Order: sequence, then C-alpha cells, then structure tokens
Amino acid sequence: MRLTKSKHVIILSFLCAFTSFAQETNKSPWPKSTNINQPWARWWWMGSAVDKPNLKKSLIDFHNVGIGGVEITPIYGVKGEEKNFIDYLSPKWMEMLDYTIHVADSLHMQVDMVLGTGWPYGGSHITLPNAATKLIVEKYQLKKNETFDKNIAVQNTKEKQPAELLYVVAYGSDGSYVNLTDQLKKNQSKSKDKGIDGTSVAIPNQVEPNKLKWKAKNTDYTIYAVFSGKTGQQVKRAAPGGSGFTLDHYSEEALNAYVVPFNNAFKGHEGKIRAIFNDSYEVYGTDFTPNFFEEFQKLRGYDLKKELNVLLNETDSEISNRIRSDYRQTIGDLLLNKFDKPWTKWANSKNFKTKLQAHGSPGNLIDLYASADIPECETFGSMPFDIPGFRREKEDIRAGDADPVMLKFSSSAAHISGKNLVSSETFTWLREHFKTALSQCKPEAEDLMLNGVNHIFLHGSTYSPTRAAWPGWEFYASTNFNANNSIWEDAPSLFSYIANCQSMLQQGKSDNEILLYWPIFDTWDKYLNGTLFFQFKIHSLSEWLYETSFYDTTKSLMKKGYGVDFISDNFISQAKVIDGKISLSGTTFKALIVPITKKMPLTTLQKLIELKKAGANIIFEGLPESVPGFNDYKKQEQELKTTLAANSELVKPTSDIFKTLEDAQILPETLVNTGLKFTRRTIDGEKIYYLVNHTPKTIDEFIPLQVGNKEVVIFDPLNRDYGNAIVNKSANTTLVKIKIEPGQSYFLKTENTASQKKWKYYEPTADAVPLKGNWKITFDKGGPQLPPSATVSNLESWTKLGPEAEAFSGSATYTLQFDNPNNKVESWNLNLGDVRESAKVWLNDEFIGTAWSVPYQLNIGKLKSGKNILKIQVTNLSANRIRNKELKGEEWKIFYEINMVDKDYNKFDATKWAPMPSGLLGPITITPLKQKN
Repeated sequence: MRLTKSKHVIILSFLCAFTSFAQETNKSPWPKSTNINQPWARWWWMGSAVDKPNLKKSLIDFHNVGIGGVEITPIYGVKGEEKNFIDYLSPKWMEMLDYTIHVADSLHMQVDMVLGTGWPYGGSHITLPNAATKLIVEKYQLKKNETFDKNIAVQNTKEKQPAELLYVVAYGSDGSYVNLTDQLKKNQSKSKDKGIDGTSVAIPNQVEPNKLKWKAKNTDYTIYAVFSGKTGQQVKRAAPGGSGFTLDHYSEEALNAYVVPFNNAFKGHEGKIRAIFNDSYEVYGTDFTPNFFEEFQKLRGYDLKKELNVLLNETDSEISNRIRSDYRQTIGDLLLNKFDKPWTKWANSKNFKTKLQAHGSPGNLIDLYASADIPECETFGSMPFDIPGFRREKEDIRAGDADPVMLKFSSSAAHISGKNLVSSETFTWLREHFKTALSQCKPEAEDLMLNGVNHIFLHGSTYSPTRAAWPGWEFYASTNFNANNSIWEDAPSLFSYIANCQSMLQQGKSDNEILLYWPIFDTWDKYLNGTLFFQFKIHSLSEWLYETSFYDTTKSLMKKGYGVDFISDNFISQAKVIDGKISLSGTTFKALIVPITKKMPLTTLQKLIELKKAGANIIFEGLPESVPGFNDYKKQEQELKTTLAANSELVKPTSDIFKTLEDAQILPETLVNTGLKFTRRTIDGEKIYYLVNHTPKTIDEFIPLQVGNKEVVIFDPLNRDYGNAIVNKSANTTLVKIKIEPGQSYFLKTENTASQKKWKYYEPTADAVPLKGNWKITFDKGGPQLPPSATVSNLESWTKLGPEAEAFSGSATYTLQFDNPNNKVESWNLNLGDVRESAKVWLNDEFIGTAWSVPYQLNIGKLKSGKNILKIQVTNLSANRIRNKELKGEEWKIFYEINMVDKDYNKFDATKWAPMPSGLLGPITITPLKQKN
C-alpha cells in the first residue's frame, strides 16, 4: 500500500504517542533520589590531621556506598601524629575545609560542621566573663544587735575560678528584707585579660575580697552573698586549637563573642556549608548567668533577690517550689531566646541552616528543638525487637534510650513549626565495638523513621588515612562506618534502604491528627531535690517522663492507632482554627488533647478556650488546679478557677478519650491491631503509609486504611519494587491485601486510579527443599590473612575451619551445585537461614541481590533444568580480627584523651571475647512459589 504524506503524519503521531505512553507507564513512581534522601555521617577528624589525598579518598568511599553528606566534628588526636595536627580555624584548617567542600560538591554531596570542636560549644577564645556560669551563695548567721564585720568571699576552696560578688542581702526572722549591696566597701581589684578583639578586659580578682560592716537591729538575720561563679567546664574531646572553657549558653553577649572567629573564618563561605550543628546539651551545673536577676525580673515580674531565702531553703514547700519553677523556666527562656534563636539567626545570615540536639537542655524541649532549622534527636544503646532471628546478645549491648515518646519531641517540634527535615544521631553504642551487624541497624533506623525522623546521620565515621594500620583510627563511642570495617562491603544495601525510605518520608507533610499538650510546669513545679538546674535528658526518662499522665496518654493513643505530635504553651499561643482544624505553620490537626495537668498558665487556658469557641476539638482529660509560678499567683489562680467555671461545658473533662475522639469522627488506624507499626504522611491529597512488622509473626491479610475508595500502590524499600495492591473499597475505608514477614517493611500510597503494574503476591506451593551437598568455601578478601579454601557438607561457622579462619574478618564465597527439584516451578524463594552477617547471592552467574537483614530471604526466580550453581559471598564482622590482634599483643589503641573503652566505658579488651560465629550457618532452603493475584 502506498502511504500518503498525511498518513505518514498520522502514523508518526501515533508512534510518538505510543512511545510517550510506554515511557509514562514504565516510569517508576519512586521519588527521584537526592543526597538529602541518603544517610549522612558524622565525620570525626582526629587531631584534624587530615590531608587532601585522604580527604578525597574518604569522600569517594562515602559517595560510592550511598552516603549523601558529612558532618565534620574535629576531636582529640592520635599519638604519633602530632606533626600532622592542624589547629582549628587556622588557615591550613580552612584550606582543608575548602577542599572538602570542593570534593563533596564534585560528588554531589554536602557538608555540615560543628561550630567548634568536640562538645559542647566553647574553646580557646572564651574568656571568663563568657564562660559557663553557676550561682554561688554564701550564708552568714547574725544575731540581733550583732555587728557583721567581715570580708565576703567564696569559702569553698574547690572553686578554682574567680567568682564575682553581685549582691549581699539580709533576711530577718521577722520577715524583713534588706539589700546590703550598696554598703559593701569595694576592695576588689581588677586584673587584665585579653578580650576576643585583643583589647584589655577587666576581670574581677578575689584576692582582695569585699568588706561588709553592718549591725543587725531589731531581729536576727541571715545574710546571703550572691556570686556569679564559673563552672570551669572545659570543652570535651577538644581538637587542637579548640580547647578552653565551655560557653555561657544563657547570654547573647557571650554568643556574639563566640562567633567572632567564625565571622572572620567564614568570609566568602556563605552558603557553602549546608548546616552547622550543636550537639546534645551537655553543659553541666550551669544554673546562672551574670545578669540573671535582671532577666528574671523582666520575665517573671518580681525581684528574685527578695525571695532568695525561700528559693534556697531546701524544703519541699509550695512557695519554694513555685519560685524554683520560675527559676527553671527563666533558665529555659534564656537558653531559647538568648542563645538558640540568635544562633539560628546568625547562621541563616550566612546562608547556613542549623541542626540542634535539644535533649538534655534545662528548657522546654519542644520550643528549643523548633528554634533550629533541623531538629535532631539521638539514639544511644540497643532496643529490643521480637523479630525471629534478630540477635541482641546481652554481653554485647547496653540498654537503649530510643523511647518512641522521647523521639517525638524533635519530630513534633518540626511538624508544628513547619520544618520538613528531622534528623537523628543514629547507632551510637548500638553494639560493642566491631560487633555491629547491618541487620541490627535496620529495626533501630525503622523505629526512628516511624517516629518522624527522615534525615538519618550515622554515628559515625572516623577519618582514617591510608598510612594508618588496620583497624585505622577509631572513635570511642561510634559504630565505625568506614572502609576499615568489614560491614562496609554490604553497607550500600543498608544505606539504599534508608535512602528509599527517606525519599518517601521527606515528601509532603506529616499527617498526625492529634496534638498533645506537654505540661512542663508539672515537672518544673516539683521539688526535684531542690535543684535549680534540671535537664530533660534521654538517659534519665524516669525522672521526668515515665509515670506521667502525658506519657501514659501518648502511649495509649499510639497503641490505639492515632498519630500524635506534642505542643508547648508557646505554640498553643500561635495556633489558629481553620475549617474546624487547628493550624500551625501550615500543618493542620483535628484535635488537641490536654492530659491530666496540675499547673497550666492562665494564658494557655484562655487560648485553649478561644480555640474551642472557634470550632477546634479541644479535649481535656483533666482540668488544671492552679497556675505555675509565684508572682501574683493567688489572683491568677482565682481567675483560672473563674474561667473554668464560666466555661464548664466547654472544658468538661472526658471520661473516655477514645469515645470522645470517635464522636468527633477522628478515627484511629486500626491496622495497628495486627501488630504493625506505622507512620503516615499526606501529599497532594493522597496518603503515604510506612508499615513495619517488628512482630514475630507473618501478617498476611487485608488491612484497613482510614481513607475511603482508594487504589493503593505497594512499595518495597529494600529493592524499589512496586505495584498496585488488591483492595476492597468502601466509602470510609480501603482494605489492602498485604503479606509482610517479620522484619519487613512496605510503603503504601493511595491513588485515585490503578496503574497497569500489579503487585506480585506469592504463596508457597509445597514445603521447603533443603539445599544439600558439598559447599566450596573460598576466602576472597579481608585479614589478617586469607585462610585456605575448604569444602564442607555441613554448614557451620567458618571459625571452626582452623586458626586462620578463626582470626579472619572479611568476605568468603560459598559455592554449591544442586539439581532443580521441580522444573515446573516458575519462582523459588531462597532462605539463607542464619547468616553471619550479610550475603551477596548469584544464581547461575546472575546476580540476584544482597541478603543483609532479617528475614534473610530472596526471590531467585526460575531455576534451570538440571544442574544449578548457587554462589553466596558472605561477609562477617571485624570482631574476630580485632580479637586476634589483641591476643597477639599488637597495639592499636593509640588515641589521646579517652582512648578506647568498651560499651560500659571500661577498658576495652577483646582478648576476653569468644570468636564470633561467621559465614553461613544454615539451614539453607528453597521453597516453590506461585503468584496469586
């Protein structure tokens, strides 16, 4: 047939349209991966003894395994490397930073850094006036008509730093108060010290103390002398050029002085660093700042000097506790408004983001986390999981602190303040050194992501040059993620899994529906052994979180299937009501719950009632009894009671929180009844569910989603497979067929229409077939030397093959020939049994995949007729090699300061270890499968 020109055009148009359709239908719905999706690593620069060739090699190593960025933290150095130490912020150090940024840019990576060395913030340029401060009080008893005629000085000889006398006040037994500060005879001389700009600064010198002569008339008196003292805390784990006093974290003047060297060093670097980081609050015993009394009066409305005797009387009484609550709140306010917020403002002025670990702070964690661009939590130790085959040997772990409720403080702060990223310091002390397996990392990372984290930082990786003998340079508290650790071989699989998950979890917005008020004043109002400095630490949750109504309500809501975020008094004041929902920074919530609360600010109650009247669902489990603080509290307390009475119907407490939520048509995700954990996000009107099975059972059923009439795509973050699920739709729910093994996870995304690609459901058609025969074992790479090859018919730890194999850490390949048990089977499931620790699999020289986590299973597809060749390259831990090294007396612990410790912070000693099982321990089976849709 002869084609006309018009027919050519029609056919060409059809072909273009068909090609476009084919491309569209073949396009993966997985988000395009970016370096922000990938895990990042805290990168320890020991002694800052870095050089360009090794920096480049390290960054390429990171890039090749799927790490998207680094966070530079300079720390103490390595013995014998002193000539290579580089002082922090020196021209040479800045040259190394510039080179790092240059290489990272070329690899499409990014760079964060700590604003200092070690932790906490501080350093060599911190003068005493700007150093961390504490309240020191000396007391003197004076009888009626007795004359006080003494030099006033700090009596404690353990105080190594000079303290400045601020006030002297007297309290009479008749309730009188006298400020004696103006009656001091100033004998105090002034020494000279260099300020940060090189000018001389007067520093108080207590060699000539202050003299007071005063007669007690009418009654007995107690005289209080108030000093601004110094904690003397130094920067921990400081790098060369970074040692010195810890900074006063309650003073904007101190912060401004602190950043002066960075202003100079960072000229021309604006925007080149992604973010600056501030570690967990480990500034200890700092309960004061020189102008604390003045700031206190502005914030709390009364003169604390007049109540100092009540504040410090060491009794558990209502008035004392009210004043202590005010004191603790003021410390938190100063940390937030004089340090954290100005710190972020300073960083943003240079086009840097900030990343803050607020836990451990003596302030409201929600507000403090939210002050940064990227709130960051952390995990420390090892959490338990009920996954069959998941190993958590008691001798190798320390109990973990990753309580889901604690993790939610950081993610809640991000969600209510409009921040998309929530980061985490991850895997700190997950196992003993050299004993962390990739499989043990996976559920820990999953629990973080389930609770709102979507930007994981590995803790960590130590810069180690090629000249360093194995195991290279090691940081004392990390799971060392670098090429010296044998787990590096298959680490790309873990990192790919994290990146796939985070590519989903960084989309859209969190879709938690419930806000829960954190009644922090119920903690601040307690006696707390009279301490003025109370830290909300992750290591002491029993002191402030456990056994509180807030904690219990959070746990019960999560168990029921509700997504929960926390809210503070400050953020309640910013809330609005839009279409009956509570709106904060563009994120909406269907209800705000107030747990049983004793003390609530009057303004918070008034705002909650205002929101309720505007149509918001405000649910009270109990009503506050009083207001916090001391100033005019009787009047405020009465107003609170009057307000409650006037709005009794609006604030009537519920006796059944779940029925109240149900009545408001706020329904939980009942999929949790299967045992699945979940988190949910919303994007463009659709829902994304992240489901994880940490139970000991396979969940194979239709699970309900609280969204009606939807198609659902299943995504497997292990291998990026996807396809439309089988669903049963109704007006309010969508039932999704899913089969998820213990240890597995999937994403579900709702859609209005189904795509052509269907999810493949497989079911076994017969019992598993054991793979038996002679396994040939060849040792491929590792050390201290390659053991000889071996052939075994019974799979057991390769450490039993001989001394060389017992000492070996690295990779070995197992090869087996076996016959196809059934030529009619279209697909087989390979179960590797007990793997120590990860395995790459080839079938008939075709790479199948990597099995690195429980369950150690892969779908290997169709077998050839007759003989098949299975090849499995297994990589073990580095524990046996380090054990061998120590048994031989070879020294490798050559680090300054803390050197090396074990998980319990005792001297590290691997000679006490038994050899770690290694290789394929079996049993290995294949199971015939059929696809069922």
